[in-house]
Amino acid sequence: MADCVVDRHQPPTRLIRGPFPGGASHVDHSVTFLAIATITGFVLATVLLLVDQWQRLERVSFRLPGLLIAVAALVGQGALLYQLGFQTAPTALNLSVLNALATVFGLASAITVISAFRERLEGIAVVLLPVTALTVFLTVFVPESNVPIRTGEIALDAHILISLSAYALLTLAALQGVMLLIQHQALHGHHPAGWVRRLPPMESVEQLMFRFIVIGFLLLTLALVTGFLFLENILAQHLVHKTVLSVIAWVVFAVLLAGRHIAGWRGRTAVQWTLAGFILMGLAYFGTKIVLEWILNLE
Repeated sequence: MADCVVDRHQPPTRLIRGPFPGGASHVDHSVTFLAIATITGFVLATVLLLVDQWQRLERVSFRLPGLLIAVAALVGQGALLYQLGFQTAPTALNLSVLNALATVFGLASAITVISAFRERLEGIAVVLLPVTALTVFLTVFVPESNVPIRTGEIALDAHILISLSAYALLTLAALQGVMLLIQHQALHGHHPAGWVRRLPPMESVEQLMFRFIVIGFLLLTLALVTGFLFLENILAQHLVHKTVLSVIAWVVFAVLLAGRHIAGWRGRTAVQWTLAGFILMGLAYFGTKIVLEWILNLE
């Protein structure tokens, strides 16, 4: 939904980032250095959090250092995405597939790390942080076409931010759902692995999953409303699949929340609906972007 308005006044360009043939400018070197530092921070934070979960000496905790390093890496990623996202033009945001993917996982990681200072979310963090590091690597070192979107309009800027935030929160809900399925399977297997026993109680995982779903659903609702109100080409032929899939995903999450409230849905049923909605959201946004930008080569 967030890339519905494309700046047609700018000719299609090929963005080469990082140490590719043809030389690298001063900006390229600074981006490369920042990317390497950011990736290193994510990896180090992941290692510290994993060690903290596995080590048995309770007096030695690597949790706080791991979270602080993750915060520093997220700041680096934010600076990196700002530098890459706005280099097309001062009033255009480059929201290509990889930039959007890095932004979504960056937001999801930021929410997780900030929440982990008071919630037990290390199990999610050790999954998200390496994936976020991978998206940073792909964003910087893989050449990709620019997809400039006109910015400067409050309504459009709000729509983009809300859309990406909604997907980030629903990504976290899906990860919580997968964690819940793993715990459920381990419980019925009667021999849970050691790392499973270190996860938060299933009830806490489920409550946090629905908390993410509720907030993500509200943001998705706002994204759809702002899209229909302020985007002129939301039902254009090349975007109708994105719009339809987003609406279907909204219906899935609405049914899930209604089922939770009315019938008390939980456990496997709730997780299955959560994953279904998440997959639809992924197809709506990244599926259509990949087809349009990588297969059909439409800017």
